[in-house]
Amino acid sequence: MGRWGIVTLAAVAAVATACSPSAADDATGDETTTSTTRTPRITDDSGRPPVTFDPCYDIPDDVMNAAGYDAAKKEVADYPMGTYTFLGCTYRKDDHVPGVRRGYNLSILSGNVTLDEELAKKGATATETTINGRGALLEVDPDSDGTCTFVLQANFGIVSLIRTYNKDHPGPVPETERCFDMEGLVSSIEPLLDT
Repeated sequence: MGRWGIVTLAAVAAVATACSPSAADDATGDETTTSTTRTPRITDDSGRPPVTFDPCYDIPDDVMNAAGYDAAKKEVADYPMGTYTFLGCTYRKDDHVPGVRRGYNLSILSGNVTLDEELAKKGATATETTINGRGALLEVDPDSDGTCTFVLQANFGIVSLIRTYNKDHPGPVPETERCFDMEGLVSSIEPLLDT
């Protein structure tokens, strides 16, 4: 497993505390109008850029609610690894269809590794693509059980959207179903990476 593959697996299975604003989010008076960039809640000693896009705080709840995820139940996760950092947020989409699926889990991770590093790690299962003109990867591992991942290039590194299809039936999830209707969500989040 790759160096940050453990982070990805941990994020998908993470049960973390509910999001609450950090001290870095507390701004008063002129600070509110002069700065929209939050101090990263986690930094590392790698010399890599700080992760400036925080999925739990920088994706508006209405975007996630519109996609069918209950943003009120999002969960924050941090992965300081010393040589790189990931900030994560997990969501559930409980659209149970008996005999088909029990819903989806979605983990969104921002990390200060490059898209080239991610491609080198996942080259066997990744396809280069673009989302709204931004460099991206689509990762569908035939050996995984229902996971689809989009990875977007960012000025600090990458943002990965990892969705797991929680099946409600025996046997594998068809690859055509794993990523079904996910590109719309990814396209709605992509413009937020530069704000």
